Amino acid sequence: MLLHSAEKEIDENGVSAVLTAAGVDADGARVKALVASLGSVDIGEAMATAIAAPVASGAATAAAGGAAEAPAEAAVEEEPEEDDGGFEGLGSLFG
Repeated sequence: MLLHSAEKEIDENGVSAVLTAAGVDADGARVKALVASLGSVDIGEAMATAIAAPVASGAATAAAGGAAEAPAEAAVEEEPEEDDGGFEGLGSLFG
């Protein structure tokens, strides 16, 4: 994504340079496989789809009136809180 955003060629040298700059010891075979697998991917479209997906799911929840969130809130309200201070089992540690 960095190379795409910088409008640089996504090749083995570029990917290796980014990984090296990040302090990662780049494995040449894995870099080559990554570049080969990205050859048929429209990265701009993939980034736009990935960014739009969370917005779309949030809109669907809002359109549903927040009904999906209501059961989770009810479940949280039903759980009683116990205030034992967190020390109930410490006595067993010392015999």
